[in-house]
Amino acid sequence: MIRRLLLTCVAAASAWPAVAQQPAPPPVDYGKERHWLCLPGQADVCSRPLPTTVLNANGYGSTGPSVVAKDPPIDCFYVYPTVSGDRGMNSDLSPSEEISVAASQFARFSGVCRTFAPIYRQMTLGAIAAAAIGADMRQPGDIAYRDVAKAWRSYLRNHNRGRPFVLVGHSQGSLMLQELIAREIEGKPAARQMLRAILPGYNVYVPQGARVGGTFKSTPLCSSAAETGCVMSWVSFRENNVPPNGAMFGSAAAPGMTVGCTNPARPGSKGWERLDSYWSARSGLPVAGGPIRWSSEGPPPTPWLRTEGLVSARCVNDGPRGYLSVRTNANPRDKRTDRIGGEVAILGMFLPGWGMHLADMAIAQGDLIRQVEELGGRLTRGVAAR
Repeated sequence: MIRRLLLTCVAAASAWPAVAQQPAPPPVDYGKERHWLCLPGQADVCSRPLPTTVLNANGYGSTGPSVVAKDPPIDCFYVYPTVSGDRGMNSDLSPSEEISVAASQFARFSGVCRTFAPIYRQMTLGAIAAAAIGADMRQPGDIAYRDVAKAWRSYLRNHNRGRPFVLVGHSQGSLMLQELIAREIEGKPAARQMLRAILPGYNVYVPQGARVGGTFKSTPLCSSAAETGCVMSWVSFRENNVPPNGAMFGSAAAPGMTVGCTNPARPGSKGWERLDSYWSARSGLPVAGGPIRWSSEGPPPTPWLRTEGLVSARCVNDGPRGYLSVRTNANPRDKRTDRIGGEVAILGMFLPGWGMHLADMAIAQGDLIRQVEELGGRLTRGVAAR
């Protein structure tokens, strides 16, 4: 599936002039359940258990399913990354790859919040390829954003009822949520309800040495795990792999700006932090050095694995460059893998300017869920503070 999507991406780039423009589609009715990947009360990807096995230095450990909270105090609103291999510049409203990525990145949040994930007509893999050769993406981008904004307004009108919320995105989803914050949240009543925006995989720009003032007018980067009304953002690069000049992620072109970085394990930290990670053990994504052998004990017993401390990361800001430096805590003497993946490959070539883009969420998903749960607990106890 992934190989087919990447080939579609390349083919669309060469054919872009013939498919660049499309008629404006009709608006989506987000009052209908079928236009949501995740919605409280319906059977969907966020309500299905994810069989998961702990992988530690001694090999495979306990196995169990993910859980769905009965009455969580907060909501989570998710916008998924670029996954669609549909023809044209925008996807349709019939999800396939979208369901898989929601399972990987978002479904576990149902254990700590009510989950909302709209289906939107995102810019496809072909559109991203077309953009790489200079295509004008304003129309496809506007179509995608209008869907996200309409779903957001439907959520506020029909479901929110004044509840605090967390925004969750990745890659194109983070871009859409950046726009949503700027247009629909900053300076508006909803800003008081936003506990956190988790937006990895897309550059958030800030002035060098500052936490706010670039991408957002008034929403800062998070400086602690308890801070609310703030943004967590990072773009991942393997240790000793500095974002090259002209990198897609991790480098700011505007003078005096840098790319903001929040350590997903401990916001505000500048040192190395051990991460709580969730992995798709049966992923077909290419990995440098070949497929990962997760444990010397043999194949994983479940489709999902959890590792604590296999990966560490720290934020690096050096002039215009800003990124999350990621390393694997390899130990050839123990039973678990010494390698993880995450780089983006097309036709066998890894793209250095994208870093470990495909692992942005996996490397710290456990930490993110823990922090959202802690924010909800603080609210319940009446101690949440900005």
